[in-house]
Amino acid sequence: MATHEKESYYYVPGPSAWPLVASTAIFLMAAGAVMQMNKIGMGMPTLLAGLAVLLYMMYGWFGNVIGESRAGAYNERVDASFRWGMGWFIFSEVMFFAAFFGALFYIRVISVPDLASLDNSMIWPGFKNVWPTAGPAFKEEWEAMLPWGLPAINTLLLLASGATLTWAHWGLMKGARKQLIVGLFLTVVLGSIFLALQVQEYSHAYAEMNLKLSTGGYGSTFYMLTGFHGFHVTLGAIMLTVILFRSIKGDFSPKQHFAFEAVAWYWHFVDVVWLFLFVVVYWL
Repeated sequence: MATHEKESYYYVPGPSAWPLVASTAIFLMAAGAVMQMNKIGMGMPTLLAGLAVLLYMMYGWFGNVIGESRAGAYNERVDASFRWGMGWFIFSEVMFFAAFFGALFYIRVISVPDLASLDNSMIWPGFKNVWPTAGPAFKEEWEAMLPWGLPAINTLLLLASGATLTWAHWGLMKGARKQLIVGLFLTVVLGSIFLALQVQEYSHAYAEMNLKLSTGGYGSTFYMLTGFHGFHVTLGAIMLTVILFRSIKGDFSPKQHFAFEAVAWYWHFVDVVWLFLFVVVYWL
């Protein structure tokens, strides 16, 4: 194909079964989750089967995309569409967390003051407009999570992971393969330590502080925000591991490395969300 033709065409892949496989995975996961919530025996096996099909789909579909990239099927127009797609995906994730931060804002700024302002001496005697609170109906003893300790350490870990990932990017841009690989490896290690410490934090909260998902408004918003963030860190660490193995195999060049950039954007987004979490959920 002539150079001017390659620059003007837009690659369109042939028919694929992967969207059908993805739909099947989502259906199984949704059906399994509903059955599990209603205590139907096949709920968890169905949910796990859907997850297995989803992982198979991701491995196969992304493998096809990687193969097409290596074969030179993509040009600058396709690269631009990938960038737009990843940008909109991250924007959707921003809105995802904005909804949860909005729920926390509503509870702290509107609901709690409104409940405290009512003449509730007959209904909730002694309830005051203070945060953190589990709400007027929660009567058990519990403790709030303080910012210093594991949360502060995790903040430093994620900030350091952002720095090592940027350092890896610098290595890629100047063709320093060793710097790229070492930087990616350090980023994966730091992300994994973050997740291990978060598991330890949750274990301590449940066992020693009676801070659970059922601990009123504070407990539900705490685990909703930090738990979903931990899920995103897990996905990011998996994607970074894939990029690390591809880098070891010799993939990516200073001019062609969108997959690396896409994962880097995602990881930096996760870092920024954690900073908001640390300030709003743990500190304030």
